[in-house]
Amino acid sequence: MWASKVTVVKPAVLVSGANRGIGLAIADRFFTLGYEVFATYRSEPADRPFRWFQLDVRNREGIENLFTEIESSEVNFEALVCNAGVTKDGLSLRMSEADFDMVIESNLKGSFLLAQRAAKSLLKARKGSITFIGSVVGMSGSAGQANYSASKSGLIGLARSLARELGSRSIRINVIAPGFIETDMTSELSEDRKQEILTDIPLGRFATPGEVAELASFLASDSARYITGAVIPIDGGLGMGN
Repeated sequence: MWASKVTVVKPAVLVSGANRGIGLAIADRFFTLGYEVFATYRSEPADRPFRWFQLDVRNREGIENLFTEIESSEVNFEALVCNAGVTKDGLSLRMSEADFDMVIESNLKGSFLLAQRAAKSLLKARKGSITFIGSVVGMSGSAGQANYSASKSGLIGLARSLARELGSRSIRINVIAPGFIETDMTSELSEDRKQEILTDIPLGRFATPGEVAELASFLASDSARYITGAVIPIDGGLGMGN
């Protein structure tokens, strides 16, 4: 008697802004855990065996095309990690309306559009997770980053509203709030500025992208099945009390 063939369907994750830094580390982490990784980029993809898509997260049509591809693939879509974002820093009195709008639309509206579309897929499975990559400045504020801080603060309200709306379907929504991370951006800081920052961090160092990635994969796992609406800092203690 011939044994029937069992088809194993891989779990899938979508990571936006995955071509470098934190986003790339998150995508790498899920890949090592056996996920099919759908990854988006704006300029150029990284050299990884992911399913790459060029996407402006403000473009609803592009998002729809991406999810059409995901849903037509033989995978179980289980998780979305919204990491794509931009900065356009400047003191508030000098910040242009265009710079304010661009950051809000990319970081906040773009995350909303991705989450809104992902929820439609997750509702069919009646389980899954959406994780927003926020920032410690979304709770503490930051001089010269009114637009960026507002966008990251907005993610908290968005996540908690979605958590209340989707919790009955076992869909969990959380925010990771990184502090200073070892990325291309922080590598450009002068040594004096780095030392100044480190004096405010109780653990006395910057985090690695891999540490953020471990937290992101945990929040998508069954080990976090009772965590939703949470804002989890990964900042070495920098934002304590916020």
